[in-house]
Amino acid sequence: MVSPDHPSVALIAGPTASGKSAAAIAVAEAHGGIVINADASQVYRDLRILSARPSAKDEARVPHRLFGHVDGADTSYSAARWAAEATAAIDAAHAAGRLPVLVGGTGLYLRTLLDGIAPVPDIDPEIRATVRALPVAEAHRQLSTEDPAAAARLAPADTTRVARALEVVRATGHPLGHWQRQLSGGIGHRIRLAAIRLLPPREQLFTAIDARAAIMLDGGAPAEVAALLTRDDISPDAPVRRAIGVAAIADHLAGHASHEETLERLRSDTRRYAKRQFTWFRNQPSPEWIITQQNDSIPSSIDALLS
Repeated sequence: MVSPDHPSVALIAGPTASGKSAAAIAVAEAHGGIVINADASQVYRDLRILSARPSAKDEARVPHRLFGHVDGADTSYSAARWAAEATAAIDAAHAAGRLPVLVGGTGLYLRTLLDGIAPVPDIDPEIRATVRALPVAEAHRQLSTEDPAAAARLAPADTTRVARALEVVRATGHPLGHWQRQLSGGIGHRIRLAAIRLLPPREQLFTAIDARAAIMLDGGAPAEVAALLTRDDISPDAPVRRAIGVAAIADHLAGHASHEETLERLRSDTRRYAKRQFTWFRNQPSPEWIITQQNDSIPSSIDALLS
């Protein structure tokens, strides 16, 4: 049981384009707070527009942390590193007498911050290279033999997580679940969390996604991707290159897709991602994380949770 005397942290989580950022700023303004990013794409400085980071004007309203602070050439950024930085940002906010307001849609980041990280030993580079070279279908087939529990839990097309589970069992001799039962380093036990899940009606969410995609494509997103593609120090498989919209706009810039085709692909890819986020945030977090459909109700809900 978390003591009511523990320092408070507000959390606004949910799918992309749900209105989280506006709600987080409103909460921070009401409580003298600091907004802390919990979105994996928004850590990269290269993609302000395409990742829907808060504008410079919005960032000037209240302090923001962990937005756009990672260069796209950095391929080592991880949930564990983000959690360490978020912990430091939260502690600094508390030391300054301010309310940390976490906002984002990356469930893995939030789970790592609150629950801790599995102490998996370093993976042998040769094992990693061998596993990562496998087609995802073959990797999942082999995982079904070597770690059936993980294979049953993971989607067969989830390239990153299937590869991770397979390399862990091969390198350590233990399935990923063995390590996940030894989580350490989370801060959930020492904070008082006021958490809101913003889950708008699907059609409302998709309408917002479609409108935002058009603004991105007609605005600065193509220029961002063009600049990214000219950088020789960013490998084709770097995480920043896998952000939603980068591949679609890159094809458009190369003349392989029309403006209309690119817009439809951007909308479709974003909708698909939002569906996965929606499902995760509906089913995975603690029931104590309140669900709301409208972002304008969040400030009063956070007030009630903090009182």
